[in-house]
Amino acid sequence: MLEDYAGVVYDLDGTLVGLDVAWDAVRADAAVAYRDAGVDPDGRDLWALMADADANGLSAAIETVISQHERDGAHTSTRLPLADALTAETRPVGVCTLNCEAAAHVALDVHDLADGVDAVVGRDTVANHKPHPEPLLATIERVDATLDPADVVFVGDSERDAETATAAGTAFAWAEDVHDAWN
Repeated sequence: MLEDYAGVVYDLDGTLVGLDVAWDAVRADAAVAYRDAGVDPDGRDLWALMADADANGLSAAIETVISQHERDGAHTSTRLPLADALTAETRPVGVCTLNCEAAAHVALDVHDLADGVDAVVGRDTVANHKPHPEPLLATIERVDATLDPADVVFVGDSERDAETATAAGTAFAWAEDVHDAWN
């Protein structure tokens, strides 16, 4: 399945590891940051708070809240079975995640995966985040600047990952399918 590609990029959370993040608590802390700034969070979910943060002058505060939870959750994350496929890779490997880059590095270190990864791009590494193609293309560029996106497969666990692959011009493989083929 993956063997036809010159490079592989993995999503992180839900693909290689399971971050131990209580997303309801993250949303609650983000709402506190909004209220502290005198802005009503108005019952919006975390994605809406993130989307509105810039317009409310809260981008840095919301990123700080989310990143702290992600880093903490990376320390106590669970290694998922597909991580074994990463450790067996001989091709260029990257990680492209919607989580902050620091949390990705922590999780990769905690699970002894860092040495098998040539580049990590997180939500805060580039200007745009998935499903925009920029983070995946930046990952490929950092892994090996000579790789053509068409020669790379992105392995993920969500529709957002599939959309990102399409937008970037890479192949896409569902983490579950790769895991089943690996075992």
